[in-house]
Amino acid sequence: MKRREFVGAAAAAAMATRQAIGANDRVVVGLVGCGARGLTVANAMRQAPGVEYGAVADVYLPNAQHAREWAGPSATAYQDFRKLLERKDIDAVHVATPDHWHAGITVLACQAGKDVYVEKPLAHNIREGRRMVEAARRYDRIAMAGMQHRSAPHYKEVQRIVQSGQLGHVHFVRVWNYVEMAPNGIGRVPDTPVPDGLDWDFYLGPAPKVPFNRKRFIETFRWFRDYSGGYITDYGTHRFDTVHQVMGATAPVSVSAMGRRFLMHDAGDIPDILQATFEYPNFILSYEANVLNGHGMGGRTPGMQYYNATGADDRPHGEAYYGTNGTLIADRIGYEIYPAFRPEGKPVERFHMNSTDATVLHAANFIRAVKSRERPEADIEVGLRSTTVPLLANISYDTGRKLHWDAEKEEVIGDADATRRLGRVARKEWDWSGTAG
Repeated sequence: MKRREFVGAAAAAAMATRQAIGANDRVVVGLVGCGARGLTVANAMRQAPGVEYGAVADVYLPNAQHAREWAGPSATAYQDFRKLLERKDIDAVHVATPDHWHAGITVLACQAGKDVYVEKPLAHNIREGRRMVEAARRYDRIAMAGMQHRSAPHYKEVQRIVQSGQLGHVHFVRVWNYVEMAPNGIGRVPDTPVPDGLDWDFYLGPAPKVPFNRKRFIETFRWFRDYSGGYITDYGTHRFDTVHQVMGATAPVSVSAMGRRFLMHDAGDIPDILQATFEYPNFILSYEANVLNGHGMGGRTPGMQYYNATGADDRPHGEAYYGTNGTLIADRIGYEIYPAFRPEGKPVERFHMNSTDATVLHAANFIRAVKSRERPEADIEVGLRSTTVPLLANISYDTGRKLHWDAEKEEVIGDADATRRLGRVARKEWDWSGTAG
């Protein structure tokens, strides 16, 4: 089916879609992108009352068939997700593809009258992200980003502590993502024939056409800017979203990033080290990505668990909020408070606690939103604002310039070249950029 034909059929399907789902009705979900993360979140979403997966789709048929076996005998597997969108019995679409396909699937799903849960980062680039938001609003769809920190009770507590002034004045925040990948990174392999069951041209979609290489596919696609934004958009987006939540912020006013490939000579194109400084109206945010060392921040509290820690002392991911009364350090599964030494006044008390990953809670929030028609915890606009942060850092890294950001106009002030990089020219046959309106 050609793009123009599908758009017309999808619009007709949207007109025929069911009325708002009642609180006690079932929600039939279609999964697009059947890799490990897709099935992990699908397992979480299926724990919500009244949820079933009625269809799955993946350009790699073995993945689609595996997911169909998971979904059950009544589910149908497709290689082309547009066949899934034609189904009037599918209420919502769960998008778990590589980042460069998020926009096309989300826009077409909204046009087809489906609600959408889309994994982070929201989009491959800022312009496509805006098209996704426009489509969700135009077709009155529930659209939610897979930023599960928003549903974590301990992060709501961190938000309360910081915004209450308990830490004093917080004007500096640090975020870090570390992993040990030296010296080989993701490695290199030669180009090979396309595997049986894979539609490689469909996988590439809006991205440049290149020969098949296994490193560009499935587990390691995030190391290529054609399909993703690297470590900063993968792990970083979650934490930028958390900083926005905790600090009550929506967008930086400037960003300056630098980095290099020092040791890695693998197939990927992301830097070994990336450091970015973001200026917000009331605080400075410093971000670090390091794929040469997994230690991150040092220091441990006896009995505490740390997200993705592998050694005795490492803290590879997290955020630190530095206040005049103390410092709060948090990650996906807990937080700690360290009092400041103050000769006068009363500092905060030392405290620590562990929690659990909030993916199950986040998936349940999406299903509740589908039934109630109320905006979810991580509405698609929230997802775009948080995804914009690392994407701006990548543009600053690419250009070697400090960027001044106009969040209202979504343009880089006084820099036409950087503004041009907010989007990209998709391959003509896979260009969905004009389908939101």
